Amino acid sequence: MKINTFAEATDCERQNLGKLIDEGKTKKIYELINDPKLCLLESKDRITAGDGVKSHNLEGKAEISTSTTVKVFTLLHEAGVQTAYVRPAGSKCFIAKRCDMIPIEWVTRRQATGSFLKRHPGVPEGYRFNPPLQETFYKDDANHDPQWSDQQIISADFKIGPQQRKIGKDEVEIMKRITLVVFEILERAWTARDSSLIDMKIEFGIDMDGQILVADIIDSDSWRLWPSGDKKLMKDKQVYRNLSNVTQQNLETVKQNFKWVEEQLDYIIQAPKPLVVIFMGSSSDAEWCKQIAKSARALGLHPEVRVCSAHKSTLETLNALAEYEGQNVVLIAVAGRSNGLGPVLSGNTVLPVINCPPLNSDNIERSVWSSLDVPSGLGCTTVIYPEAAALAAAQIHAMHNHLVWARLRAKQLDNFLRLKQTDKLEHLLI
Repeated sequence: MKINTFAEATDCERQNLGKLIDEGKTKKIYELINDPKLCLLESKDRITAGDGVKSHNLEGKAEISTSTTVKVFTLLHEAGVQTAYVRPAGSKCFIAKRCDMIPIEWVTRRQATGSFLKRHPGVPEGYRFNPPLQETFYKDDANHDPQWSDQQIISADFKIGPQQRKIGKDEVEIMKRITLVVFEILERAWTARDSSLIDMKIEFGIDMDGQILVADIIDSDSWRLWPSGDKKLMKDKQVYRNLSNVTQQNLETVKQNFKWVEEQLDYIIQAPKPLVVIFMGSSSDAEWCKQIAKSARALGLHPEVRVCSAHKSTLETLNALAEYEGQNVVLIAVAGRSNGLGPVLSGNTVLPVINCPPLNSDNIERSVWSSLDVPSGLGCTTVIYPEAAALAAAQIHAMHNHLVWARLRAKQLDNFLRLKQTDKLEHLLI
């Protein structure tokens, strides 16, 4: 089913446009009169290469580029990655937080190709970088965007945004980490369509509140994408770069490639919410199960709760279990004191089972031990906190669901960013 990304967009927002803030080769940026913290980005029907030396009109590109960007940012938003994107505003435009851009392109590479091979002779094309290789380039068309080191970025003493945020070592580390996570989320997502994300570039801006955000546009100009991992099937702007003689037919091929990418994203940004079934041995454990369910929802899972006792109603427990056979589901057993629920479930299904006994002050040791000391031949695992149970279930589902994987990866990023922020505040207090 095709998603109408622009269902809530209205062209009337153009009536609130203020002055033109900036204009690039492929886009215009306008201020919004009714909200100085926001701006409108409008794409052009223009394709360029070689720092703008090569340039052609490409009718329809603006709509394709905008739709692609909106879908990519929607995916990142669903994962939990903070970006400047706010909402669509028509077929060629979207609203974003107004940012002062940091003049650096942040490139992530999974495989060696393109300019990397020219700068590193002797490295074979397709050489795989594990972890992905990160590079940075200073935006300077006149000098062909020279590659910069971390030290050069820090030494440039950039002060960006209304609050003049200094781009120092911490800021560089933050942007490198976000860049890597954005790449890995999109790389994982594209595997769902049997396509390899070879490399990509993104940019960052500082918003009016001094926050570092992924900004600008992310579309088929931003990456190399090879269906089935085959360079000959590439669907990105490299097809245009490689053209020595640009004909209208060539341009139509490029546009159809871009359209293919935009359409594939419909499948990527939607995925079923994987099922987690929480079996509790008694209704007295309901509050514990609610905590598990809340954490599960935050990770993109769909929790269901069942009440059944393995000791008192074994047959009913097995009948309930039978309802989920053949489905992609993770089971969580919530039972304390003498936990027979988890082992009974594990012994009668090949579905993964996670024990999460409710911790009451009068039975902690007994509850935990009864969940750990299971008979041989059973594979149920045990955690002792509701969030941990949800995380364990999400990690199992993430093996086959790219959206759950993205949420987990973004959660790790959020932990890193929180630690960075806390460290900075504590340092200032001292």
